[in-house]
Amino acid sequence: MGAYIGKRMLAVIPIFLCATFLSFLLIKLSPVDPAEVYLTVAHIHPTEELIAEVRHEFGLDRPPLVQYADYLLKMSRLDFGTSYISKEPVWREVVLRMPATLELAFSSICLAVLIGVPIGFLSAVYKNGVIDHFSRSLAFFGASIPQFWLGYLLIFFLAVKLDLFPVQGKGTWAHLVLPSLTLAMGLIAVYTRLLRTSMLEQMQEPYVLYARARGLKERVIMGRHVLKIAITPMITGLGMNMGKLLAGTIIVEEVFSWPGFGRYFIEAIFNRDLPVIQCYVFLVACIFIVGNLIVDLIQMMMDPRISWKGTMGS
Repeated sequence: MGAYIGKRMLAVIPIFLCATFLSFLLIKLSPVDPAEVYLTVAHIHPTEELIAEVRHEFGLDRPPLVQYADYLLKMSRLDFGTSYISKEPVWREVVLRMPATLELAFSSICLAVLIGVPIGFLSAVYKNGVIDHFSRSLAFFGASIPQFWLGYLLIFFLAVKLDLFPVQGKGTWAHLVLPSLTLAMGLIAVYTRLLRTSMLEQMQEPYVLYARARGLKERVIMGRHVLKIAITPMITGLGMNMGKLLAGTIIVEEVFSWPGFGRYFIEAIFNRDLPVIQCYVFLVACIFIVGNLIVDLIQMMMDPRISWKGTMGS
C-alpha cells in the first residue's frame, strides 16, 4: 500500500509541472501586453518608455525560461503577484473569496449525493418502474439545460413567484439553496444514471445469485453488497468533477451574485487582470490533480486489490 501511495504521489509531480507550464504558456501567447494593461487600468497613457519600465519591473523582459522558473518559485510561496485593479496581493484576495466558493461547491456535492444516490438505487431495484422513468426524465433535464438558464428559472418560480428564497447575496442558509440546486442539477443527472447502470451490471454477477441462494434478504443484498461495489464509479466521477465543479461556480456565482472566487475571476477577465487569471488557472489545475489523487486513495481503501495491482504493475 505504501509503495502504491508513493507511486501515485510521484506521478503528480510531472502532471503539476505540465499544468503550470501550460498556464504560463497561455499567458505568454496572449496578444495582450500585461504592462500595457497595467498602465491602462491605472488610467496612465501607455507610452513606449512607460511600457518598457513596467515590463522591467514585472520581469517581463527576461528570457521565458527564467520567467517560468521565477513563476514556479513564487507559486511555491503562494505569491501570485498583485492585482491590477485592487492593487492587493492576489493570494489575499483568493483567501477572502475562496471560502464562499468552497461552501457553494461542498453544498452542491452533498445535495447531488443525497438526491442522486437514492434515485439511482431505486431506479436499478425497480427497473422500468415509475421511479426509473422519473430518473430518466430528471437526468435528461439536468444534462441538457444550461446552468444559467436553470438559475433564472429557479429565481423566477421559487424566488419571484413563490417568494420562498432570496435571490442574491450570501447570508443565511436560504441564500445557499438556489445556487446549490443550480450547480448540483448536472451532477444529479450524471450520478443517477451512473449508479443505476453500475448497479444493474452488478446485479448480473454470480455473487448476487449465490447470496440469494443462501437465503439473504433482498434489501441486504442490494444495500450491503451490490451498492458497496456499484458506488465505486460514482466516487471516481466525483473526483473528476471536483475541478469542473469549481469552474462551474463561475456562472452560478454571477447569476446569484455570490461573493466567491468565480465571480472575482469573471471580473478579472473583463478587466484583463492577468495575475488573477493565472492564479485561477493554476488553482483549478491543482484541484483536478488533488481530487483525482484523493479518489484513487479512497478506491484503494475500498478495494485493496487496486494497491496490489499497482504494486505488481510497477
